[in-house]
Amino acid sequence: MPANQIHLVRHGEVFNPEGVLYGRIEGFGLSDLGHRMAEAAADALFAEKAPVHALFASPLQRTQESAAPWSHLFGLDIQTDERLIEPTNKYEGRAGGFTKSLVRPAEWPWIANPLKPSWGEAYVSIAARMLAAVDSAWRSVDDGDVVLVSHQLPIWMVHRSLEGERLFHDPRRRRCSLSSVTTLERHDDAFVEVGYREPAAALHASAIDSGAV
Repeated sequence: MPANQIHLVRHGEVFNPEGVLYGRIEGFGLSDLGHRMAEAAADALFAEKAPVHALFASPLQRTQESAAPWSHLFGLDIQTDERLIEPTNKYEGRAGGFTKSLVRPAEWPWIANPLKPSWGEAYVSIAARMLAAVDSAWRSVDDGDVVLVSHQLPIWMVHRSLEGERLFHDPRRRRCSLSSVTTLERHDDAFVEVGYREPAAALHASAIDSGAV
């Protein structure tokens, strides 16, 4: 029998003093606070004696570091899954981004179609690869739970897909805070979202959540 629950975990706060959109750029790891957030997420499920039997993470530094407390507490190797990675984005390495393109004609094609979006990987592509990763994770164990450590937009695409909502959205309204846990179950032939929690909520007041795609 496959997994009981799949937990989609967002990484903790990133050390990003310049406030750039870090995307897939190398070298953006967790801040000290981010490490504490990652530990809070893992601690919460460990305290509940969640039967986590497998652990997957995006290949980026911030997600690998966020997966480390889970690896330590549950005695699991971190398995890297490229499908969990942050989407591509033409504004990587910049602060500000979108509004500046309005005065740069060469960049107008980047903002021509926000429904897709034209500045990066298509929402439908993100959703498809994430749902495929979820399905693979569900089949990877005989029972128990599986944790997937990923990024805000990929996790939000899973949420909107499972809820039957359009993928285009206002990024300011994403319900996917730092080190949050979105929980799925398989009901009959489909995945459904059964829970959302913020184990690191007490640390959010002093956190900076900028730079996500």
